[in-house]
Amino acid sequence: MLKIWGRSSSINVQKVLWLATELGLEFENIPAGGRYGRLDDPEFAALTPHRRIPLLQDGDLVVWESNSILRYLAARYGAATFWDEDPAVRSQAERWMDWELSTLQGVFIGGVFAGFFRTPEPRRNWQAIRRAIANSGRLFGIVDSALVGRDYLAGDRISLADICVGAMLYRYHDLEIERPRLPNVEAWYGRLQQRPAYQAQIMTDYSELRG
Repeated sequence: MLKIWGRSSSINVQKVLWLATELGLEFENIPAGGRYGRLDDPEFAALTPHRRIPLLQDGDLVVWESNSILRYLAARYGAATFWDEDPAVRSQAERWMDWELSTLQGVFIGGVFAGFFRTPEPRRNWQAIRRAIANSGRLFGIVDSALVGRDYLAGDRISLADICVGAMLYRYHDLEIERPRLPNVEAWYGRLQQRPAYQAQIMTDYSELRG
C-alpha cells in the first residue's frame, strides 16, 4: 500500500491525496508536519534530505516534492487518464504545473493565505495582503482566459494541470476576500466540485491553520 506523508491541510499534500483518490489507489496518509511534528523523527529524516512534506513511499521507492509525486503517480498508475506518452501532449499540463509552483502558489498561498488567514489580525500587513489579493486575481484572470472554449486547463478532460491549479480554488473562493468576476474559472470550479475525489481531499476543513 502507498504511504503519503503529510498533514491533509497542506495544499501540496492535498494535491497528492486528490490524484491518488482520482486514480482509485489504496494509500495510508501519515499525518506529519505542523502540529503533528515527525519531520525530525529518524524514520522520516531517513527518507528525505529536506525533511518536508509531502513524501510518497511506494514499496522501496521514495518520491518527494509534490509535483514530482504527481508525475510519478500519473506515469505509474494513470496511463489511461492522467499520463500520455506523447511529450507534446504532456507539456499542455506540465507547463501549468510549473507555473503553479513558480508563480501562483507564492502569490496566493504565500501572500494571501499566509498573510491573511494564517496571520493573527493584529499582525497582518494589509498593504502586502491587498497587493497579493490583487495579484492573485490577475493570475486567476490568466487561467480564466486559458479556459475559454474548454472544460479543463489542458483540454477537454481533467489532467495534472487541474490537480495543481484547481487545488487552490476551494480556499480562493472560501476566504472572505475580494475576487474579480471570472466566469470561466467559476464554471471550471463548479465542475471540479462535482468530483467525489475533490470533495473528499480538497473541500476539507483547514481551520487548524488559522493564525
